[in-house]
Amino acid sequence: MATEKGIVTKIDSTTAWVKTTKTDACEACSARNSCNAMGGGKEMEVEVINYAGAKVGDKVVLSFETSPLLKATFLIYVLPILVMIAGAFIGQKMAPLFSFDPSILSAISAFLFFGLTVIFVRSMANKLAKKDEYQPKVIKIIKGL
Repeated sequence: MATEKGIVTKIDSTTAWVKTTKTDACEACSARNSCNAMGGGKEMEVEVINYAGAKVGDKVVLSFETSPLLKATFLIYVLPILVMIAGAFIGQKMAPLFSFDPSILSAISAFLFFGLTVIFVRSMANKLAKKDEYQPKVIKIIKGL
């Protein structure tokens, strides 16, 4: 489980916006460019689930499960490449059946499979983004700091 500290800047019904400073852990994160960076990129604001009931101005600890992050990373980065390779292989093997140049059908098939996979990944990402396990959470309010 990855954790960060931050300050709550605004509250919605079930979520909170937390301002936090980018740390060394951000450098290895695949989503580092999609965070809402502020102030020259050293600070960012993240929408989180407010389990702890934090209020504006509270210092909090954020948590994000690493297992769902690895699943999402596989879905976004690895699956399309694997399916593209499979598409190229299928195109190569199917070319003689259609009296077509194997290289051309392999390329067409690879990009077709890749495109279909990108559409699939986008639809899955939208579904997964709504699940609590794929969102950071406020787990603790820090007192006396």
